[in-house]
Amino acid sequence: MFIRLLFVVYMIKSGVGDILMIYTALGDSITFGENASSLAKAYPQLTVATLNSDSCKVRGFVLARPGWSSYDLLDAVIWRGSPLISHSSVVSVWIGGVDLANAALASIKTKKPLAVKHFVTSYRRNLSTIFTRIKKGSRARIICCTQYNPFPNSPIAIESIAQFNRMINELALSYNVTVAPTHKWFEGKQAGLIHGYQKGKIEDALSGNLPIHPNDRGHQVLATGLAPYLMPRK
Repeated sequence: MFIRLLFVVYMIKSGVGDILMIYTALGDSITFGENASSLAKAYPQLTVATLNSDSCKVRGFVLARPGWSSYDLLDAVIWRGSPLISHSSVVSVWIGGVDLANAALASIKTKKPLAVKHFVTSYRRNLSTIFTRIKKGSRARIICCTQYNPFPNSPIAIESIAQFNRMINELALSYNVTVAPTHKWFEGKQAGLIHGYQKGKIEDALSGNLPIHPNDRGHQVLATGLAPYLMPRK
């Protein structure tokens, strides 16, 4: 059973009784399930279904909202997430799409070069603090997701997202955080995995509907890829 509140709670069965394992999913609109046909089709819920078995009973929640930047997620972790994060065994962090999209749209509208250095610096600071807060308040394993490229036909998107993901990997390494390479799961398959996919160019975002979120098939791909990273260590 999956009850939607703020967190995802896993109850793992063992030979000596029930072991409560709390998985906290942190993120933005992708984690929230924006553009999935229903919340039950969003990747956190699908991941729960993937892990659920006779020996693994799962129920839980997500801390995510559409439009959240890395700063917004940090604020939520500080003011809303701490109590349950402190009891978590594993936490996934997927944030940064809004930071990147805002910078890209500003570049298009002002016809100025993408200010990669500025938003990467801000993002690095926020993500570092999120990692620090999680580690300070819990013993949870942290899984950080990379950003896939919804605009594979725009050279500027290819370059900036590659730089973005290099920074995520470097930062994760310094904090002993595991990286889930979600960008690899979408690479070359964006047209079939992204809701409202058009030409795969940044300019598509100017139509008013951001073609950046996974469709149901995309969420299933994410759940299948992410589930092994969330399995409890033996």
